[in-house]
Amino acid sequence: MSSGHSDQMEQRLAKLRDLREGLGADPYPARTPERIPVADARSLGETEDSHAVAGRIRGKREHGKTVFADIEDQTGAIQLYLNVKVLGEADWALLQKLDLGDILWVKGPLFNTRMGELSIRVEELRLLCKSVRPLPVVKTDAEGIAHDAVSDPDLMFRHRCVDLLTNPASRERFEARSRIVTALRRYLDESGFLEVETPILQPLYGGAAADPFVTEYHSLDQTFYLRIATELYLKRLLAGGIEKVYELGKDFRNEGIDRTHSPEFTQLELYEAWADYGTMMTRFEEMMTAAAGALGGSLEIDFLHMRIDLTPPYRRIGFIDSLREASGEDLFSWSPADLRKLSDHLEISPGVSDRITLLDRLFDHYVADRIVEPSFVVDYPEELSPLAKLKKDGTTGITERFEAFTAGLELANAFSEQNDPLFQRKVLESQAVADGHREGEVDEDFLYALETGMPPAGGMGIGVDRMVMLLTGTGSIRDTILFPQLRRTRN
Repeated sequence: MSSGHSDQMEQRLAKLRDLREGLGADPYPARTPERIPVADARSLGETEDSHAVAGRIRGKREHGKTVFADIEDQTGAIQLYLNVKVLGEADWALLQKLDLGDILWVKGPLFNTRMGELSIRVEELRLLCKSVRPLPVVKTDAEGIAHDAVSDPDLMFRHRCVDLLTNPASRERFEARSRIVTALRRYLDESGFLEVETPILQPLYGGAAADPFVTEYHSLDQTFYLRIATELYLKRLLAGGIEKVYELGKDFRNEGIDRTHSPEFTQLELYEAWADYGTMMTRFEEMMTAAAGALGGSLEIDFLHMRIDLTPPYRRIGFIDSLREASGEDLFSWSPADLRKLSDHLEISPGVSDRITLLDRLFDHYVADRIVEPSFVVDYPEELSPLAKLKKDGTTGITERFEAFTAGLELANAFSEQNDPLFQRKVLESQAVADGHREGEVDEDFLYALETGMPPAGGMGIGVDRMVMLLTGTGSIRDTILFPQLRRTRN
């Protein structure tokens, strides 16, 4: 903390003591007197009737025995006119102990000043919360341009309250996120899907290839994992006769952090009986349209200096053909060693030797990262999609899987879901052998559900944080998460 900042806090703490000991005021009362939102007060215009509002002091200008102040709540801001003759000595003494950032309740009639500014002529005031830590002062000029805005990412992520109070764009972005999530839920609910909740702590994790967070369940004397996906539980519900089901919630993967990855992220997974990956393409197009529409704009958006049209239908491109065309090589015929050499030359995937992972990273480099317009990459090789159904058109080793990309962002992953219990067991046993955490275990409860019988189905996972990135024009996933994970600091 800077010495200037520390001095300001000491001054505010001294005022807090004066409020309590000198004026006998309660700086943190338990209740707020009756009030109306600032926006409602502004809509009244001039009126001789008294109205009360409450909010944070964002500006204060003293002119002798008159003080002008600006008060703001979530709905807007309004000017206050405070005069010693109107307030009386007690409230005027209280006013002298107030600072920017304090939360105040005021009451009085509304009038227009000589400058034409709608204001409240304050007749009563009460302190609701004394702010002992000063906020950064952000000034907005006559053209609406902010100066001295808070831009330090660590401060904004670590102390989101400061970011939201000083950067209107941040608040607007998270309000937009809420509207996007509501639109996704509304679409699925109106389409007959049932929203459910499945365990976050799981005795076995699955549904994706990722490292888990590990914890101990003391009462059961057993190791548990934060889920990496909800897939295996949602498919049990398909087997139980719930034909359209979804969950929107947090998943956790103990992996790296970068512009598009967070260890704690929000994913929407949905599964639909009697459907396939073609159905999921239509669902994704309709959900993207619904989410964009929730923000009130057109389907043409700007994202990192790219103009993107979200109007369906989205183009389909084949995985193998697009990789071969972009790289100029038939990489699927290469050995792992040759793939490793190419990856080293391109400076991607350091330390990776697994053939499947290398092919996936090379695809990202040559194809996915260069996709701008909304596109479905379809028909993945079986070795990259062991849980998807094989195509029945005579093509050998190709699965009914797609990933949705826009502006280089992978937004969704979908399959015609595997429901053959014998084939699924073989795949899960193979994965478990290679996974040190699970020590060769497979999810027998999930296989029990498949053995009971799960109807043909399509399934899809959508990265909600990345969708918010795209629709709000945000360059980092951390800017879409209110409280991203950060390294702890020592005070």
